[in-house]
Amino acid sequence: MTEISGECKPGFEAVAEAFALNFAEHGEIGAGTAVYVGGEKVVDLWGGVADEEAGTPYTADTLQLVFSTTKGATAACANLLAQRGELDVDAPVAEYWPEFKAAGKENIPVRWLLTHQAGLPYVDAVLTLEEALAWEPMIRALERQAPAWEPGTAHGYHATTFGWLVGEVVKRISGKSLGAFFHDEFSVPLELEFWIGLPDEQQHRVAPLLQWDVFGGSGADNDAAADPGLAAVIAQFMGPDTMLGKALAAPSGVLATAEGGFNNPAVRAAEIPAANGVTNARSLARFYAGLTGPLAGGPSQAILGPEQVAKASERQTFGSDKCLMFETTLGLGFFVASPFALYGGPKAFGHAGAGGSVGFTDPENAIGFGYVMNKMSMSLNGDPRSGGLVKAVYESIGVEPTYA
Repeated sequence: MTEISGECKPGFEAVAEAFALNFAEHGEIGAGTAVYVGGEKVVDLWGGVADEEAGTPYTADTLQLVFSTTKGATAACANLLAQRGELDVDAPVAEYWPEFKAAGKENIPVRWLLTHQAGLPYVDAVLTLEEALAWEPMIRALERQAPAWEPGTAHGYHATTFGWLVGEVVKRISGKSLGAFFHDEFSVPLELEFWIGLPDEQQHRVAPLLQWDVFGGSGADNDAAADPGLAAVIAQFMGPDTMLGKALAAPSGVLATAEGGFNNPAVRAAEIPAANGVTNARSLARFYAGLTGPLAGGPSQAILGPEQVAKASERQTFGSDKCLMFETTLGLGFFVASPFALYGGPKAFGHAGAGGSVGFTDPENAIGFGYVMNKMSMSLNGDPRSGGLVKAVYESIGVEPTYA
């Protein structure tokens, strides 16, 4: 039996049971989950193995790369600037970033960057790994690029480009890189261990990500490599010539194919604000709790006020996503609760990451939730592991989840 450590306040035993079940029935290897309710931490659990090769345990000190769960942090930066009146999301991007207007992009508003409607889900330019990690070459490439569809007419998941696009707007307004802005405005006041651009002294704490199994199963018999038919279906959906395949691989496939991929310290050290945030469940839950409510022993008011929260969580997209090929539900940079984004409450919003990590806030029920793991599943919006945890959270507070 996997050893589970941490704390669980009385009344939240169902969450601990669901967490243990993930190891027993869903192939969990190493993971953490945390929950804040009413500004107080009520669950903070971790368990399993951080590094299978080294045999090191998953501990309270372990950090995890969380892929697109990072987008929630990036979206929060833009929403904070909007709340302060420094960013008008309906103004053209070129008002803040003049070079962006090239190739027919002069009328694209910032809103369409946040809602994945800009038509820039991948990068046409061929770039090296060094260029992809250096920021400026990515920005120059996106400046030169023409949209893949008429902006505003459709939405398609900007899997990696979202971070450079929104991040450059934040940089032009604030004078700080996205990672520095997030650190100063969120990590410091909320006392988070959450980085976009991981410092060298924190690299040793990161649990390596493990093989991406198909559809959340465990074991080699669920691997696409062992099922040619399934592999063919996946290739049709996200192969290198598909819109999603190009979006996930941007730029030029160099991030995923670098030695070690996203386990490469150099990739973790760069600022890739759509995909390489490093944190733990405790900080992820605290981030979302503090985003929309006061924290016990912390800030006495939410970082985003009710008006901006309403704007952030208002659904902006409907219909099929041009990259993911099914309906996605986007607010101002966050996913909003729906059958696609299983966040529990109808007003909840947050972001999940490839492989299964997820964080969200439910302002109506004063919930901040975080789940991170090293065993990736075939998931872009959560999986049975996080789903079981979310159901248990709502069961614990006596609320029937709208989505879970």
